[in-house]
Amino acid sequence: MKEVMAIIRINMINKTKKALADAGIPSFMARECLGRGKGVVDFSVLRGAEKGYEEAISQLGQTQRLIPKRWLTIVVPDKLVRRTVETIISANQTGKAGDGKIFVLPIAEVYRVRTGEAGDRALDEA
Repeated sequence: MKEVMAIIRINMINKTKKALADAGIPSFMARECLGRGKGVVDFSVLRGAEKGYEEAISQLGQTQRLIPKRWLTIVVPDKLVRRTVETIISANQTGKAGDGKIFVLPIAEVYRVRTGEAGDRALDEA
């Protein structure tokens, strides 16, 4: 079993949810988060703003340093990892910075609380 953790643009959640359901992966968790990548940042302007120089502060504008994102967590059997990752990429890839990141982590055990089932039987499968 693996945990597929994806950070995506906030406006892509509905498209991603539909794509995952269409791919037979209906179960996941989503939460709000804030983050940013390398982006295009002029660090000399940022340092000037941190020192309080008004010219530098005005160049920064009103943009946020951290961008609202959605953090998806999907636990799937090993055989569905590739399909899950490819589905997330196809639903979110615009070719521009900020499309997101996907991380795949091992899961040692899983249990369904309602039935007590363990392992892959405790996961929703396609």
